[in-house]
Amino acid sequence: MVSEHRPARRSILKAVGGISAAAAVGGGSILLTASSAGAADDGFGLHIVDRGESDPRMWYYRFATDAIEWDPAINVLLPDDYHTSGRAYPVLYLFHGGGTDQDFISWDRVGIRAWTAGKPIIVVMPDGGHAGWYSNPVSSNVGPRNWETFHIDQMRPWVEQNFRTFAEYDGRAVSGFSMGGFGALKYAAKYPDLFAAVSAHSGPPSLRRDFGAVVHWANVSSAAVELGGGMVYGAPWDEARVSADNPVENIESYRDKRVFMVAGDSPNPVDPFDVLNESEVLAGQREFRALLGEAGIPHEGLEEPGGHVIREDVFRTDLDGIIGRLRKA
Repeated sequence: MVSEHRPARRSILKAVGGISAAAAVGGGSILLTASSAGAADDGFGLHIVDRGESDPRMWYYRFATDAIEWDPAINVLLPDDYHTSGRAYPVLYLFHGGGTDQDFISWDRVGIRAWTAGKPIIVVMPDGGHAGWYSNPVSSNVGPRNWETFHIDQMRPWVEQNFRTFAEYDGRAVSGFSMGGFGALKYAAKYPDLFAAVSAHSGPPSLRRDFGAVVHWANVSSAAVELGGGMVYGAPWDEARVSADNPVENIESYRDKRVFMVAGDSPNPVDPFDVLNESEVLAGQREFRALLGEAGIPHEGLEEPGGHVIREDVFRTDLDGIIGRLRKA
């Protein structure tokens, strides 16, 4: 069922995680029992080069990996009782947006610790590149930038090896803002057996609409700030890759998942970036919702006042829905 909701205006956070103006426009039930996060070690192609484990909840790791030319990092936000409960927890993989000021700390900057306080879920927030688009690019002039490989083949199993999680379909969710919302939708469809819940906060689900506006933006932004002139999808496009990554071309992959999305319906009229960004997101989400509805796939879709921003209250509502869908701690 589609939930269309246009409530009274509410307070929102300024865009953190959108592509900035500087950026040229399972299976079986497997319970892992890592004794504590402090036991974290190398594995799955990741070598820990730095770590921070002094905070009771937010633990940090930086890795050397052949998938990425530089050393990407992740924040792992633990439940309040992780160190004393002995329980295993579901995991939310939460992705940041694009822009030269965006990284694995972006969600911490806007308040994720407070938003998750008391919640029985682990939240993993990785680097995704300034304009990595949660993809292995067609070309790069600055060494490997294989973010999809890093997230899916390396980081995910590393987390499940080193933390007390449910390494199963019903133990994982994926979400993100802006470019990260696209990444969440893409991964949920491309790897349908991995994630039971997916949500996109101002994330674009339609790559080809409006003459391929999102594909062009991915190519231009990645060439400018991520790949040294390389491109995510290439020129001409790698059509098979575009189709494989395009949520609206992979509708059946969302069946039996919790699907949630939100977009703004009133971007700032004097901010061309906000207008262009969120207008494309909103049109794409309406297209996506229509296709899900035609296929009989339940989903939740919100249209909220404002533009390309993170909405704290909507995120909190989404988080409760994610926890409700996943296996209980």
